[in-house]
Amino acid sequence: MKELLLLAFCCGLTAAVLAQSTPQALTVKGVAIDSATNKPLGYVTVTLQDAATKQSIKAGLSKDDGSFELKAALGKTYQLALVSVGYKSKVVNITSTGPDINIGKILLPVSSNQLNEVSVTAARPIMKQEVDRISYDVQADPDNKALSVLDMMRKVPLLSVDGNDNIQLKGSGNYKILINGKESALVAKNPSDILKSMPATNIEKIEVITTPPAKYDAEGLAGIINIITKKNADQGYNIGINSRFNTVFRDGYNINGTLKEGKFGMSVFGGFGSNGTLTTGSGSTENIFASSTNISQTGTNTQTGRFHYGGTEMSYEIDTLNLITASVDLFGNNQNQYGPQFSNTDSLGITKQTYTLQNTGNSSFTGFDASLNYQLGFKKSKDRLLTFSYKYSYSPNRQFNDNLFSSRFNYPQALFPDYQQYNDAGNKDHTLQVDYASPLNKQLSLEAGAKAILRNNYSNYHVDDRDTLSQQYITNDALTNDFNYHQDIYSLYNSYQLKLDKWTGKAGLRLEHTAISADFTSAGVMTAPSYSNLIPSVSIQRSFKTSSINFGFTQRIQRPGIFQLNPFVDRSNPTFISTGNPSLKPELDNTFELTYSNFTKNSINIGLSYAFSNNSIQNVSSLRTEQVNTKMDTVTYTTFENLGTNKTLGLNVNTNLNITKQFTLGLNGQVNHVWLSGTFNGSLYHNDGFTGNAFGNIRYKFDSGYALSFNAGFFSGNVNLQGKSSDFVFNQYLFSKDFFNKKMTIVLVANNPYSKYNTFRSNINSAEFYQSSFNQNYYRSFAVRFNFRFGKLNSQIKKEEHGINNDDTKGGGKSGGNSGG
Repeated sequence: MKELLLLAFCCGLTAAVLAQSTPQALTVKGVAIDSATNKPLGYVTVTLQDAATKQSIKAGLSKDDGSFELKAALGKTYQLALVSVGYKSKVVNITSTGPDINIGKILLPVSSNQLNEVSVTAARPIMKQEVDRISYDVQADPDNKALSVLDMMRKVPLLSVDGNDNIQLKGSGNYKILINGKESALVAKNPSDILKSMPATNIEKIEVITTPPAKYDAEGLAGIINIITKKNADQGYNIGINSRFNTVFRDGYNINGTLKEGKFGMSVFGGFGSNGTLTTGSGSTENIFASSTNISQTGTNTQTGRFHYGGTEMSYEIDTLNLITASVDLFGNNQNQYGPQFSNTDSLGITKQTYTLQNTGNSSFTGFDASLNYQLGFKKSKDRLLTFSYKYSYSPNRQFNDNLFSSRFNYPQALFPDYQQYNDAGNKDHTLQVDYASPLNKQLSLEAGAKAILRNNYSNYHVDDRDTLSQQYITNDALTNDFNYHQDIYSLYNSYQLKLDKWTGKAGLRLEHTAISADFTSAGVMTAPSYSNLIPSVSIQRSFKTSSINFGFTQRIQRPGIFQLNPFVDRSNPTFISTGNPSLKPELDNTFELTYSNFTKNSINIGLSYAFSNNSIQNVSSLRTEQVNTKMDTVTYTTFENLGTNKTLGLNVNTNLNITKQFTLGLNGQVNHVWLSGTFNGSLYHNDGFTGNAFGNIRYKFDSGYALSFNAGFFSGNVNLQGKSSDFVFNQYLFSKDFFNKKMTIVLVANNPYSKYNTFRSNINSAEFYQSSFNQNYYRSFAVRFNFRFGKLNSQIKKEEHGINNDDTKGGGKSGGNSGG
């Protein structure tokens, strides 16, 4: 099996030799020593910095005997910085002026707070394992100037991106994405739409929270993805400009900046661009067993559109104990599509029905967030904080489709008229939260808080049929509804963290009460029963000198989102109808994690997980017979249902190898075995199988500022209750050049140059029918990316330590489009 072979290759790789420094006039030598054992320390990152600017001049690693040697130009005042995971960082001022300087032994004490004492860019580890999460330092990855955030996610442990740009966490689409620890309307609907348009230079790091503590809402079955944006600032300003031109997805522009003046700080980012003009093919074949009927459809679809996004975070320090912060984020996407589709129905080789459908549509999505936070500190302890937060989110989504039939055979206009669809859907959220954090002593700390989410999901839709005689469109009352779904969640949480010399533990409980009501104007009022949940979470970490072992257990709730609840009936393809299910209930998931991490010269992370849930939400299809005027017609009806059990056993491996100073290699892979079972439409279904993915990246950096990179990956597809989807392979070539002391970078990108299209295939195998379908996606593209930075800022804009994280609705919905280079 492809994914197993790739993962075996990942596990079998080993590191190679260290690079040697280029000879210069000044030579600095020394030996790194463990202060507790008095033994030499190998693989300590040693950086020679300009004493005035703190800019790194030369960097290297200590040998197995602890010795190191760095060479640089004479004539400057230098300082030496030593950094090693598991030890306190140390800075040594160099006072000698001779050409050969021997610092002697430098003692490094053990520390549980890694890399906090000194900022040494060259020494930043790309990955870090904490007690309840894995973080990927995007700014430490040299490819951040060349890739989008979506591309960068392929490198992050436990994350993958398939051929349709759907993001998955541990092979699952059940997760929540946060921006700076907060739910964001920017990524509420199709997260890849915003992430593929945002350059990775805007991102500080990406966190994968595998065992969310009690402070987070109890939703997101597989975990939480937290994207942290850049906010570097000191007195002054910093501005970055990014742009791209892609042969398929066309232009894209981005600007980001930070400003710090006295007690006021602000960071901003924004961008706009094109989604390209894309013409792709699609089709499906369905065999209905009972009537020996075959339905085949083929067609093309042309899409074009543009996007824009922006955001700002502001802070004002009233004094050392009082802080006010605010943020505003906005994303907009407008898409037009049109294309013909031919449908043919036959039985035993005899044609029964044909038609051609011309579908023209427009969709517009907007995400808006605004938040305000007040943080109060206490004189006796800087780590004791009380935070009050408010957040408002609004994300309207409007959709229109105009459907015109032609070339009809046995498909009369009187029974099947032309029609138009309208759907105005979205959600409005108000969130109030209070958080309290305090150390109880040197080892034990407390977190507690309360939260209220007042959520209103809505969908107002109708279908207008064209009258045969007047040719005017008349509203079809049977396909019209105004839907309002109110979900109010009230919660309390309390957690404790115990930090000892080698052990760290975090445990907590979260109590949530959910009140639901739904209003259908055409069918009266439906009130769903309220329910309460008590959610535990436990994380334990055992730290060694350069490694750690983590164990985690948590329960998670998966509440259905508006995409799954929305009763809007999508009839843009009248033979294959899809809709949401407002009667969906939440599912409860139990997750166990065991992880080994080692971060030295070469990092490796290996994790084993097991998760199971009952009453899982599944996307399922069945045959339905519907009466249109006086004629009965059979359609395939797809919706969501609470069905059966979902069990997943997974293994993941991630490693970054520094073969030499110039040559690096990274591998990220995982394999899952999925078991699904459930009863639907009177039939019992079982399905299981392996899913997996592997991503590899190779980079070589030349001394002249040139760099070459190659990225490649494999994604095995999904296993669903009624079927599976196909494999996907991709590759990417990058060539970059730095200018003006690394302030400007130009990157040439070639994505999948061997084929214009990728064909994504899936199948559904039910008791009534078998269906296979395909969708083309643009595969080959070439791009030029430009990145320019100016200004000088070093420290961080101060921000609140705690804030709102609405991670409670089902994420990972279908993501359209491609990453676009």
